[in-house]
Amino acid sequence: MNAPDRFELFLLQDGEKKITEKVFTGMSNTSDFILLKEDHTLGNLLSEHLKQAPNVLLAGYKIAHPNVPEVMIRIQTDGSITPREALISSCKQLVAAYGQLGREFQKELALRQFADQGEQSGSNNHGQGSGY
Repeated sequence: MNAPDRFELFLLQDGEKKITEKVFTGMSNTSDFILLKEDHTLGNLLSEHLKQAPNVLLAGYKIAHPNVPEVMIRIQTDGSITPREALISSCKQLVAAYGQLGREFQKELALRQFADQGEQSGSNNHGQGSGY
């Protein structure tokens, strides 16, 4: 009963910002990013990808509460780039990688459909030419 309406879990309200950066003063070159209307899917993907970046020293995420659709990602860099630059770079790389995956999937799907059409028309021709 206390759960929010489903649409509130993914639609931003007027005036809400998708991402907010808060500099974490307890560690150098560190920021916390609050991503509204997101969950473990994006939090884990981004933090794992950020950990592979050469200038990132620390990347992790947490969800404060399951009923609050909000992810906090903490990023610490070596100082050669800012945490914001690291996040932007990782997002661009992931968008490019998943864009390529989508294009390859569509190409394979089209080839599969073309092959299936060829098999169906081939089996119809055999039935017609069998002399029944």
